[in-house]
Amino acid sequence: MQERGNWSSKFGFIMAAVGSAVGLGNVWRFPYYTGTHGGAAFVFVYLIAVIVLGIPLLMTEIAIGRASNRNPVGAFKTLSPDTRWYLVGILGVLTGIFILSYYSVIAGWVFGYIFITTSNKFAMADEQMISQVFQSVSASPFIPVVLLFVIIALTVYIISKGVQNGIERYTKILMPVLFFLLIILAIRSLTLPNAIKGVEFYMKPDFSKIDAKVIVAALGQAFFSLSLGMGAILTYGSYLSKKDNVFSCSVWIALADTMVALIAGFVIFPALFSVEGLSPAEGPALIFKVLPVVISKMPGGILFGTLLFILLTIAAITSTISLLEVGTSYLVDEYGFERKKATYLLGGVSFILGIFSALSCGAVGFLSKLPVVNMDFLSLMDIIFGNVSLILGSLFIAVFVGYKWGIEKIILEIESDGNKFRFRGIYGLLIRYIVPLLILLVFVNFIYETFIR
Repeated sequence: MQERGNWSSKFGFIMAAVGSAVGLGNVWRFPYYTGTHGGAAFVFVYLIAVIVLGIPLLMTEIAIGRASNRNPVGAFKTLSPDTRWYLVGILGVLTGIFILSYYSVIAGWVFGYIFITTSNKFAMADEQMISQVFQSVSASPFIPVVLLFVIIALTVYIISKGVQNGIERYTKILMPVLFFLLIILAIRSLTLPNAIKGVEFYMKPDFSKIDAKVIVAALGQAFFSLSLGMGAILTYGSYLSKKDNVFSCSVWIALADTMVALIAGFVIFPALFSVEGLSPAEGPALIFKVLPVVISKMPGGILFGTLLFILLTIAAITSTISLLEVGTSYLVDEYGFERKKATYLLGGVSFILGIFSALSCGAVGFLSKLPVVNMDFLSLMDIIFGNVSLILGSLFIAVFVGYKWGIEKIILEIESDGNKFRFRGIYGLLIRYIVPLLILLVFVNFIYETFIR
């Protein structure tokens, strides 16, 4: 059997896990969700959701991984032999590969925008011209595929180096750089004209705006932001030493992930309010069609925009690393693959799958509007694997611990570092009852918003 590897330190694990959690969901999805769901009121509910839903699920995945010392499939086989719970692990492995395939397409667009911004293409451009720039990138039959290959190749290179020399080494570099860039961009954004209006929108809550829709959206964002449900955190947990405290690791991961999202808001909203006529409720088009308008009109826009898209690329890469590691650990553990061969194989599969998403935004008519579902291939993949699979994966994990493996066994694993877990009663209540209920609420809302409304 191939050597699995392990983290050299608790800090290395936290940086890697934060890298897995921090992605475009923090710097892109969180700001536009905040903008479309009432600003500061959404942020308030989101913070509660991270505590009630996010931290218990983080602890659960880490503890399962460490107790089994295996990938998602091997973890369920080890903890519940002679049952079909291993199918939850297979779901996680497949989810990781499919998300990697289309997420890398979006990451490629972001990477491409570094060079577009640097070339000063947005200077004095109006909204129509900026929209045409995005169309020329996303609808090209060549550019998205090349950018996809670059992202996959970088990810394969890092994963092929192993746990300590690859994942840990590069996330220890990339995450501090990401935080540094975030702070620099936030400072610049806060010095813009009318920045205070953006800060008020973001930090001054109007609690009358909190309704069922805001609560469900905040729960969903907390859930997706922390990379839960696909086995990435579980896999990373399998490399964690028994000496490290699961609860403190989970809190640090959730705190760092949340801080990235919160600081990203201080980058986005002051910049948006500095340009007349732009709304914070722009939705998914925020990064590629709205922020370039800001870049084109603000002093020092080229530098601001270039740093912003470098930041987004780093966030995306730290997530693609964890996505590929889920499948890699599966092939290494279960089939004895040499790590490099496993990464090359899965990287190749992800690239081939990703081509369909890369060509589905205007380059190929059939893929851009699939029959029956009436949507593009990338969006379909996001619905199936980026939403449904993640929700079901987290639900099954919570149910497994609460009703199959057992609360007492996972508490023993959490306390295996020698420290008593003071919140064991609250954790048991949350993971058995509250967390599954909240996940079901998110799932029902997603089905309603996507297919019924």
